[in-house]
Amino acid sequence: MCGFVGIIDYRKQTRDLLFNTFIEKASRKIEHRGPDDSGIYQDEQVLLAFQRLSIIDVKSGHQPMAYGSDDRYYIVFNGEIYNYIELREIIFSHGFKLKTDTDTEVIVALYCIYGQETLQLLRGMFSFLIWDRQEHFLFGARDHFGIKPLYYIENGEMNLFASELKSLTDYLPNPLINEESLEHYLSFQYVPDPGTMQKHIKKVPPGYFFTKKTGEALELTRYWKPKLVPVRPTDENRLKEKIQDALIDSVKVHMRSDVPVGSFLSGGVDSSIIASIAKEFHPSLKTFSVGFMQEGYSEIDIAKETADALGVENFSYTVDHMEFMRELPKIIWHMDDPVADPASIPLYFIAREASKQVKVVLSGEGADELFAGYNIYKEPQDLSVFGHLPHSFKQRLKQLAAVFPEGMKGKSFIERGTTLLEDRYIGNANIFSSAEKHELLSADVHFDPTDITGILYDDVSHLDSISKMQYIDVMTWLKGDILVKADKMTMAHSLELRVPFLDKEVFKIASTIPHELKIKHGETKYLLRQAVRDIVPPHVLNRKKLGFPVPIRNWLKNEMYDWAKVIIWESGTGDLINKSYAAQLLDQHYMGEADHSRKIWTVLTFMIWHQVFIENVYHFDDAAQLTAK
Repeated sequence: MCGFVGIIDYRKQTRDLLFNTFIEKASRKIEHRGPDDSGIYQDEQVLLAFQRLSIIDVKSGHQPMAYGSDDRYYIVFNGEIYNYIELREIIFSHGFKLKTDTDTEVIVALYCIYGQETLQLLRGMFSFLIWDRQEHFLFGARDHFGIKPLYYIENGEMNLFASELKSLTDYLPNPLINEESLEHYLSFQYVPDPGTMQKHIKKVPPGYFFTKKTGEALELTRYWKPKLVPVRPTDENRLKEKIQDALIDSVKVHMRSDVPVGSFLSGGVDSSIIASIAKEFHPSLKTFSVGFMQEGYSEIDIAKETADALGVENFSYTVDHMEFMRELPKIIWHMDDPVADPASIPLYFIAREASKQVKVVLSGEGADELFAGYNIYKEPQDLSVFGHLPHSFKQRLKQLAAVFPEGMKGKSFIERGTTLLEDRYIGNANIFSSAEKHELLSADVHFDPTDITGILYDDVSHLDSISKMQYIDVMTWLKGDILVKADKMTMAHSLELRVPFLDKEVFKIASTIPHELKIKHGETKYLLRQAVRDIVPPHVLNRKKLGFPVPIRNWLKNEMYDWAKVIIWESGTGDLINKSYAAQLLDQHYMGEADHSRKIWTVLTFMIWHQVFIENVYHFDDAAQLTAK
């Protein structure tokens, strides 16, 4: 696991400046991604810098890595290719040689043979750059689901690339807020691809590669797009066998490593599945859990029960509100863009604890999206009664519900039931409505979340409602929230996270599940649960999700109220945010008039992000230290 920075087409007069100042700072800012090794390659047109965390064969895995006659190609690569051993045989069959045992060399050798078609062969998580010195041509790509990040800046013919956004910020001494990104962030609680909160920095979207020839513009091309192809109800037992076989194989290849591998373990079924399978391949598996002191906000006891049932060690950590607040600026610095998912914080602490004992950890991200695990996916069934009502009657019901007071029983149910799925569902988080954004933002509102989701619904107009919701989440929530916090919070502690559910072979099976077997008898992830009944301890199979996993709701009424109020009024976001409205939301929440915790947290996260990246209230000391000025 590693991080890199790259520049192509830089002007001769700026070469020394870029090399001596920008690259040094940019590399230092991602040292946490790879503290074990570093390297730089430079020629007349390209500059590549690299930081590496040694998981397999650090001596022969030094990057930037040269390949081909006269070292024609240079590659920098962040990620893991889990089928690299099998791919080596393909390379040998074409008469090509390999000097190392690394997956890095496998990628560049395959590129020599197949060019961009290489991406169809890769099974893993990755972002990489390959520089062809002979053709003056840069090729780069990001993995299918967006597990590993890749940011870039376009400045005329010159392009800058980096594994983390913060590595590019020194190139932009006067950063500008992307107003479209801000509006979408307030809807989704994260910034959707390809934008970032900074106007001139973009993300390469998942499932895309790019090409860049010196003197020409960068071109982005999609090479993979998830497709849900649910089959008609078929042999349920056969589907269960396929799911189990795919998961066992995925966990097996995800455990390829020369260093100890651990596993995150909550009280839920997803992490329990991964840990249960991993234990069969690695009996001395160590598991890690996190929780809070508040009753109802900790699954440590359940996680320990699961670990005991599996016969593996379990290490836990309990977070209190003081440590939570103290570490938050550093957490947001690592996050790069604001992500207002409170679950990021416990993930940061569990990663810190795990990094003390292992370098690689497995986790259950992706199961909910692929196998229909969110409770919100029950909504189409719950609202099915509205499908039998005449359109005119539904319109009258909707008008009636609009005059009901907020919080009145039945109001939300009627509003949802009389609104098209395409208009009401933008993903797992829907924070501020358009009307609320008009109140919160100092400037006019110009962008609607359906600008993002509308084209996605067009892709799946032929599918059932549950499949549509899954697709929206795979294309937005998964890559914009779940995988961002998973990568950034673990890499903050030089810990490599691997997600066996997000394997393209697992997806092939999950994508065929008929909607009747996704949610059945009111049970989410029905077919997945059935498929692992003989693998997972019985006590976790049918446990309900905790729901809101962090006690933000309680803390903002008590321990964190004064802290939150200070942030609102001292924030330098007055030209963007109506602070009076934000403070009003906080006070209403404090008085118990309404639960505004998610809205308040979204605003606070942005304000602290603004302090870190725009106001420079905090300054960067080194890869592990962020202190207030």
